[in-house]
Amino acid sequence: MKVILQENVEGLGYLGDVLTVADGYARNYLLPRKKAVFAEERQVKLLQHLKRQIDQKAKKELEALGDIGKKMADVSLTFEVQTGKDDKLFGSVTSKDIAEQLAAQGMTVDRRKIQLPQPLKELGTFPVPIKLHRDVVTNIQVTVTKQAGEEPVAEEPAATEEAPGETMETE
Repeated sequence: MKVILQENVEGLGYLGDVLTVADGYARNYLLPRKKAVFAEERQVKLLQHLKRQIDQKAKKELEALGDIGKKMADVSLTFEVQTGKDDKLFGSVTSKDIAEQLAAQGMTVDRRKIQLPQPLKELGTFPVPIKLHRDVVTNIQVTVTKQAGEEPVAEEPAATEEAPGETMETE
């Protein structure tokens, strides 16, 4: 079945793409959720008109995002975290933490656009990609350090449970 996408669908295509998909996928997922419409002749003509308008807006948006991406490339964030034995972190640094610190610096970024494959659980400096647009990806530097003045946690030796003078008798 031929459909026209009304929005970007991960793994399938982008807004305005004319695609051939399985009938069940179109009927049960794309059409009820208004992610696509049937590719009729009238719809195709309307799409071509809308595409011209969208392309003009997209060019302006892409230029603006490119400028923002260049500014963000110079950003480096530092997180001071508690550590335990062998510099193991208590918790981790997540995309939510990164988004909050970027917002504190005046750069609002949706945490889902921060392409962190897994939370940072080690000390060090890491490049973190931020996908502002499908064509604009920028990297920021995230540094994870120990909290200032933190001393390593020393483990106490395990105490024995036996009371003096008590022994177990076996018969």
